[in-house]
Amino acid sequence: MSITTIPQLFFEAVNERPRNDMFSSKGADGLFVGVSSTEVQRRVRALRLGLESLGVRSGDRVAILSENRFEWALADLAILSLGAADVPIYPTLLAESIDYILRDCEPVAIFVSGDEQAGKIASLRAGLPFIKDIVSFDHVQVPDVMAFDKLLQIGGNLLEKNPQSPADDVGPADGDDLCSIIYTSGTTGNPKGVMLSHNNFVSNVLQALALVDVGPNDRGLSFLPLSHVFERMAGYYLMMYAGCGIAYAESVETVAADMGVVRPTVMVSVPRLYEKIYDRVNTAALSGGPIKKMFFNWAKRVGKEICHLEQAGAAVSGWLRFQQKIVDKLVFSKLRARTGGSLRFFVSGGAPLAVHINEFFYAAGLLVLEGYGLTETSPVISVNTFERNRIGSIGPVIPNTEVRIAEDGEILARGPGIMLGYYNKPEQTAEVLDADGWFYTGDIGRFDDDGYLYITDRKKDLIVTAGGKNIAPQPIENALKKNKFIGQVVVIGDKRPYMICLIVPNFDHLEMWAKESGLSWDTHDDLIALDSVRDKYQRGLDRANEKLESFSTIKNFALLKDEFTLERGELTPTLKVKRRVIQDSYAEQIDALYSS
Repeated sequence: MSITTIPQLFFEAVNERPRNDMFSSKGADGLFVGVSSTEVQRRVRALRLGLESLGVRSGDRVAILSENRFEWALADLAILSLGAADVPIYPTLLAESIDYILRDCEPVAIFVSGDEQAGKIASLRAGLPFIKDIVSFDHVQVPDVMAFDKLLQIGGNLLEKNPQSPADDVGPADGDDLCSIIYTSGTTGNPKGVMLSHNNFVSNVLQALALVDVGPNDRGLSFLPLSHVFERMAGYYLMMYAGCGIAYAESVETVAADMGVVRPTVMVSVPRLYEKIYDRVNTAALSGGPIKKMFFNWAKRVGKEICHLEQAGAAVSGWLRFQQKIVDKLVFSKLRARTGGSLRFFVSGGAPLAVHINEFFYAAGLLVLEGYGLTETSPVISVNTFERNRIGSIGPVIPNTEVRIAEDGEILARGPGIMLGYYNKPEQTAEVLDADGWFYTGDIGRFDDDGYLYITDRKKDLIVTAGGKNIAPQPIENALKKNKFIGQVVVIGDKRPYMICLIVPNFDHLEMWAKESGLSWDTHDDLIALDSVRDKYQRGLDRANEKLESFSTIKNFALLKDEFTLERGELTPTLKVKRRVIQDSYAEQIDALYSS
């Protein structure tokens, strides 16, 4: 049978690669409890019949508003095997954003995780007459909400009277049918609903699996939002089909601890996780005394040198290999142990990963395969592999997908992963998808001579100064973030006479330096107001400016006491900075930097 739908993908995984821990979740004792493939299939069948009893039919839409958890996957598989399409919604969204999405796609039912999300829907429900049923994974106090357990029980009773066949499991959907509407977080305006077909997802799974080695001996730890296409395809559908067990982290905050318990062999993540691990390791080493600091810096130097030689295909001397064995035992083996000690590789996507961080993980024996894609491309367009890995690039283009660079540098893609279009938005679809099937990504990029793709910036993020100079902010921001005292940074200068930046300090490093320097302060406000602190950041900017063209140098900056956050709408759910939101939120400080 040729696989073209997600239910077919699930059916083959259950029957050809069964396992006792297809999905795992943390129990009350802190240990992860697995659910077998057979039991997963039974629950999906029961949930499908339960949804059918509520009136959900092929062609309907059902929303899922929940954090990552096992029940999310059950709901997804049951919805799709009915021939319906699902609409995942980020649980971090505010009620008004959720209201927009629901009014746009009009689902007949919605799954929620618990009281908080059920409360959001309850506050909106009077204006959402198309939603007939709300089902909560947890038992909630909100009225008119059905418990997930009850729906499973209803479906289980129906299953006893009406045993399901493989045809029921596969369901009525065809490969070209709508599978999911994923609303892009966007950096401005209302989100757009990206319509992805079953075959969009399946083709991406099969193409990626042809390049990345994942199988029944693997186990993954899932913590990125399943509402996002990257985790949906790479951390869920791909791993499920490959026979890899999937464990759900208790929360984003517990990922480090959960890695030690689950001991994953493969993980999918956005760059922020790697940045945080890198910062924690650096902070611990630099605060551990002069000897520990000396060994750590030695380890980084040796690792970086070996990384550069191996990436260039050059020979590594015996003396360097000898040093590598020592620093690995003293430094890097401890880092690997913190990941559970079994990790074969990470996959990174969603945003660019800083080269120096990728090189550090490479040196530590923790391979990070960076890839590239968008929601509209299901998502993977290119990815580094074990055989072809060039740090700094986003890898070669995946099989059966075409990529070309337009005259203005924009990356265009064509292939089976390209979306059906934007839901209810034919004009906006036509703006990015031409008659020949080419999707205009909005990213600026280039190929090197060996076929590796590189992203240089977002087309819409390009800064055009008052003097008419075009400046890509991301490379500048990535260069600035090499400074360990900088946690987050946003470069600004569009329609302005010169470039400035807003800096959120890495307060762990800054406070350590301030104590060693004998400075006194009470709050972060006090600390960043000190002249000596500002002088320190100015010196860092001066060093960075030496490597920039004169028109792109940073002429002024402000230090901010608070991180950019999802909650304040300053970051997308994949932790990309919303530049316009930042510029609006800090307009007063920005204007002051240009008037000073």
